[in-house]
Order: sequence, then C-alpha cells, then structure tokens
Amino acid sequence: MLNKEKKYQEMASDDKARIVAEWLDEKQGEKVVILDVSKMSSVTDMTVVVSARGVKHAKALAEYILDKAAEEKIEFLSMEGQKTGEWILVDLNDVLVHIFLEELRGFYNIEGMWTEAPRVEI
Repeated sequence: MLNKEKKYQEMASDDKARIVAEWLDEKQGEKVVILDVSKMSSVTDMTVVVSARGVKHAKALAEYILDKAAEEKIEFLSMEGQKTGEWILVDLNDVLVHIFLEELRGFYNIEGMWTEAPRVEI
C-alpha cells in the first residue's frame, strides 16, 4: 500500500529491517544483526548493524541500500559518514542501518549499547 502524499510503501518496521538485511547479504555484508529497539528508543524501531570488508565495500553497501530503497519506494531520510566510509549511518525513518568497517564495529559496540534489545531473526 502506498502513502498518497509521500508515495512511500507502508510496511512493518521488522519487515523493512529484514528486507534491508537481505539487500546487505546480497552485497556480501558481513555479520548482519537486526535489533528491535522500539521499546527503548524514541528515534527508531529497528537497528541493523553490518560489517564491511573495507571503505569501498562500506560505501557500496550504503549506495545499494539507497538504490533499492528508491526502487522499492521505501522512505529514506538521510545518510552520514559516506565520505570516510568507516561508519556509515543510513536513516530509513523507522530503521537505522549502521555500516561499519570490521575493526570499528567492536570499538563503537552498537550491539553492546542495546544488549537488552531483542534480536530479530533474519
């Protein structure tokens, strides 16, 4: 179903997160995790975390998400960090995607911040 004003597809947050996880898997994103933070965050409902093999890979993952979101009419709000490519944040409104270089993922420990958040099956 499409939102008439915005022309975006309406779907449950967990379904959107699973679709994004599939896209990341298609482009060899590593260690994809979906966290349901809806009961703990006022900013988003789902957080997707993925590791990239390098800066070019991280940028390619982010671009692929943007391309697929446009194609599938999924709302995109913003993207941060694409210039350096070490940690890219893609904001799909109710789903936030964190793309990390493997060595920085552990340092920022997003999963550790949300240890009480249930993991969603992919």
